Amino acid sequence: MNISLSSFIYLNYPLGEALERIAQAGYDGIDIWGGRPHAYRKDLNHTQISKLAEQSRALGLTVASFIPAQFRYPTCLCSPSDKVRRDSVNYIKDGLDAAAEFGAPLVSVCPGHTLFGQELKDGWDRLLDSLNEICSAASRLGLRVALEPADKYETDLVNTCEQAIQVIEDSGLDNLGVVLDNGHSYVVGERAEEVVRRLGDRLYHVHLDDNNGRRDQHLIPGDGNFDFIPFLAALRDCGYSGFLTAELSWDYTIDPDQAARAANTRVREYLQAVEGSVSAGKR
Repeated sequence: MNISLSSFIYLNYPLGEALERIAQAGYDGIDIWGGRPHAYRKDLNHTQISKLAEQSRALGLTVASFIPAQFRYPTCLCSPSDKVRRDSVNYIKDGLDAAAEFGAPLVSVCPGHTLFGQELKDGWDRLLDSLNEICSAASRLGLRVALEPADKYETDLVNTCEQAIQVIEDSGLDNLGVVLDNGHSYVVGERAEEVVRRLGDRLYHVHLDDNNGRRDQHLIPGDGNFDFIPFLAALRDCGYSGFLTAELSWDYTIDPDQAARAANTRVREYLQAVEGSVSAGKR
């Protein structure tokens, strides 16, 4: 499995500089953060995106995914306001266009959070309407859409992968899957290795980070309490061939180079440990 890094921790750097530093840290790919100053809604024109995509290829970095800046702000795909929901859908569709130009295979989306007084059923239905339009637009561009379950502070609709599967089933969309963040699964009490098996071919992407089991901290893998070995072993056993993306928190933006190198080293050590256990079992 190849390892990528979300460019978010380099938000104090232009995207071109972030690409250089992520490559220097030894990553195979990058998840492009669709926020400023990297690739926010229509900030970059076609020529600029083409140059950045070429730079990424020259550095040996695959664009693993495109992540529009979201989670409670500036979008809400389940908003009871037609104006807000419409703008949110258009915002993600702008992200689809950017993803296609960058050469990313998928775009991740967040479920959104209902407002006070809004029934969950209403939020669920509005989310489905939004995803239907987004996935239709993505299909025309040859892209997949990955819904990210999250903890209660970020969404009250899709906290677990089981709920994400329900969204997929209710929608009937064939290019809608899941980006599995092990940190979110840990906080909500899921066993991530079991979730991998449950998702099957709807597991489109994986985010790696760590926490204390109580709050979503997005720590460097190994700095929290999550057990990565059985999780990575499950991914290997299930034939997952996508990227493992280290997605680190705001706290690392002051010294992103050190954090980037540490996360890459840790994840590769875990992968080596998994492979080592397989080799030992065969003897």
